[in-house]
Amino acid sequence: MASTNGYKASDLLQGQAHLYRVMYSFLNPMCIKWAIDLGIPDIIHNHGQAITLSELVSALQVPQAKATCIQRLMRLLAHNDIFIILKMDDNIEGKEAYALTPTSQLLVKGTDHCLSSMVQLLNDPTLVGLYHQLGKWTFGEELTIVETALGLGSYWDFINQNPTHLKIFNEAMESDSHLIRLALRDCRSVFEGLDSLVDVGGGTGNTGLTGSNNLSFVGGNIFKSIPHADAILLKLLLHNWSDDDCIKILKNCKEAISGKGKGGKLIIIDIVINEKQDEHEMTELKLLLDVVMMTSVNGKERDEKDWKRLLMKAGFEHYKIFCTSGAWSLIELYP
Repeated sequence: MASTNGYKASDLLQGQAHLYRVMYSFLNPMCIKWAIDLGIPDIIHNHGQAITLSELVSALQVPQAKATCIQRLMRLLAHNDIFIILKMDDNIEGKEAYALTPTSQLLVKGTDHCLSSMVQLLNDPTLVGLYHQLGKWTFGEELTIVETALGLGSYWDFINQNPTHLKIFNEAMESDSHLIRLALRDCRSVFEGLDSLVDVGGGTGNTGLTGSNNLSFVGGNIFKSIPHADAILLKLLLHNWSDDDCIKILKNCKEAISGKGKGGKLIIIDIVINEKQDEHEMTELKLLLDVVMMTSVNGKERDEKDWKRLLMKAGFEHYKIFCTSGAWSLIELYP
């Protein structure tokens, strides 16, 4: 085929398909929310086995004319591995049924690991609408797109002024913490032998809670001081802050654990970007999170070099990174 600006026409057509796929991807989270709004994950879970289209349509009680809409929705979600399509009987052509995958299992309500609230949070129209202001924000002096679009200082200002959004946010963070606790099972040795632990900015304390009833909530300012303990836990906290702010927090953590006679430790659960070792989709997730942190709270996701530079500036010379099977890593530090 003829060349256009150095590219073959076939290359440009492939580029068009790639561009359109990326652009239409905005529908993927919307369709997951659509399935949650219809209660499809719960229906399949409560059914106890794979469910056929007719059974699903009957359970949904949608008009028969919309049955094909459900089929087409499930086809897309199955293509994206949200659900799986099973062949029920080889002797019956077209007899298929839908079952849950590990991903859609996370959308079943009533479980500790349900992430439906996270889906609702990330599909919030106001939140999504902020990102239409990225160009304007880039040329402006504001630190966050929240300030550009809404006139507020940061995302934290926004949620604190919107109780409904704050409730969804807290529920989403709570469910996320349950998943992090699962990931930490492979790092139990890090938490062994601790008599006390401070979960800094830990919300409900879900991650730091290890079965003990000896739990208390203490108000304070992480930029001023942190209570002394055998260990300090920072779960997905530092990515919310700039390097300078992180160094202030880390120095306060160092002071809090250095006061222990036997020496304490700092435990960080956060994102570590590793483009060389992570699979493409995992790297994409981490880079997308970096854009979210950069634009909404003036924070950032970091690679190991970034983390090492940050930790050294705060006075930590020794650290070890534990990779989990999810997106997070655990960093263990000693003063």
